[in-house]
Amino acid sequence: MWYDGIFESLLALRDEERAPQMSAYMRNQFPFLGITTGPRKAAYKKFLAAAKKEKIVDFDFVDQCFKREEREFQYAGVDYLLAIQNCLGPEDLAKLKHYIQTKSWWDTVDGLDGVVGSIVQRYPECKPILLEWSVADDIWLRRVAIDHQLGFKDKTDTALLEEIIQNNLNQKEFFINKAIGWSLRDFSKTNPDWVRTFIFAHKDDLSNLSIREGSKYV
Repeated sequence: MWYDGIFESLLALRDEERAPQMSAYMRNQFPFLGITTGPRKAAYKKFLAAAKKEKIVDFDFVDQCFKREEREFQYAGVDYLLAIQNCLGPEDLAKLKHYIQTKSWWDTVDGLDGVVGSIVQRYPECKPILLEWSVADDIWLRRVAIDHQLGFKDKTDTALLEEIIQNNLNQKEFFINKAIGWSLRDFSKTNPDWVRTFIFAHKDDLSNLSIREGSKYV
């Protein structure tokens, strides 16, 4: 397959000394090859550039990335989806949901929320799906719902952001409260008054973590 070269390149970069350290940083959730970000991305830079030009979505490649044991393969799959995100549409959200819920941790999920956000921005009719995710039992789907508008700036749908955060108030889950804080902090760079007003209105229901993160620039 066209992606065999990617897998071979990553395997060739295996660092047995660094791998345990990287796994420990991720609380030993996954084994690692021990490849740092720069060399890892360099290993498949040309492959992703070609895929972006061809505008072909090969989910088989991403499936294989998520089936492999070491975490760097999942990173490669997420980087591939980010590279070809403009080729994805509403019909692909179910597949992305599957990846979000597979070997879930913040490192891959936070990459996938950008892919989901790209689809929602181009296809606003998908917003109800994100509202559904915002009340899901799976914290990672909720985290993507909260943060999928990161970087939208003045194109942020504040009504959607508000409803999604309200669906996640009074939480004890760190990854949810951190996501709320990030979404507010990011949007505060564009509209600090909106964020300041929102935090004041919900100060009794937002966690200290969310308030601290969200107030950083206001």
